[in-house]
Amino acid sequence: MRSWNATPGLGIDGLVLREGPSLAPGPGEVLVAVRAVSLSYRELLVLQGRYALPVKPELVPVSDGAGEVVAVGRGVRGAQVGDRVTATLFPTWQYGSFGLEHLAQLGGSLDGMLAELVVLPETALVPVPDHLSFAEAATLPCAGVTAWNSLADVAAGDTVVTLGTGGVSLFAIQLAKIRGARVIATTSTADKADKLREIGADEVVNYRVQPDWPARVRELTEGRGADRLVDVVGDLPQSLRAVAIGGLVALVGFVGGAQPALDPRLLFQSGAAIRTVAVGSRAQFLEMNRAIAVGRMRPVVHRVFTFLEAVDAYRYYEAEQPLGKVVIEVSAESLDPGDRPS
Repeated sequence: MRSWNATPGLGIDGLVLREGPSLAPGPGEVLVAVRAVSLSYRELLVLQGRYALPVKPELVPVSDGAGEVVAVGRGVRGAQVGDRVTATLFPTWQYGSFGLEHLAQLGGSLDGMLAELVVLPETALVPVPDHLSFAEAATLPCAGVTAWNSLADVAAGDTVVTLGTGGVSLFAIQLAKIRGARVIATTSTADKADKLREIGADEVVNYRVQPDWPARVRELTEGRGADRLVDVVGDLPQSLRAVAIGGLVALVGFVGGAQPALDPRLLFQSGAAIRTVAVGSRAQFLEMNRAIAVGRMRPVVHRVFTFLEAVDAYRYYEAEQPLGKVVIEVSAESLDPGDRPS
């Protein structure tokens, strides 16, 4: 059984392909043949040693993957051989609010999915919607669930604003449309604007052409502002200018790098709320997948690499910052005969 292994702090250069022993599931566990994984900004942070949560000194990276159950351990009742599954990023976070008891995470404090075979607790598994490929399903656990959590309680007719063209923002556009919302997206180029409209954005604001994009959001909402703004940049002063009184800014990340100071008076004057979002629970994942299945939604996959091209996939993702997910596929034929459960 082969896996890619990483040492946090060494970056992409620290990725090493290793041969490991055959795996078998214990009580309450399942053995999954991984068919695809997807990369996110989180994965770069892990390799760079900059991830905010605990990370193993040596680990199999990548939190997001999908595959097929090939063996089950004693006491497993729900999962069956042949099931197409993915897994929650935080395996113990089943429902409710996030707490310290849920810190264990795949591709961080726990080994992740960039391997031919992985052993997972049955309680971490989430069925893959029937209409999705393994490559598409592998994009769901981090960016998809984060976007779904960010849109909690968004109703039909609400206005949602998304920032940029990263994975969370693309999912937020698609999932907001499933909820019946109107979507205003921001981006920096005409080509990206066209793509955002293709996946569902009703309006697109080019912030290179219109640097005061919050003012444009207010124009498009007749002065009211957005009901929900999914902020992956971390520029809260700008986000609060674009959100409506009584609206909510879902703060997801800080990919913009700079962290502008927030004057408390601006927060008070906006009449809006700020909620930090860190992925989501298994219950939210299941809820999202039901919506995806009903809406026949398909995640945006930009490019697919092979398992042996994992380092190239990381470098491409880091350099290109593509519009859509970068996926690494693991061929079912790549498993050695000794690794295939009988």
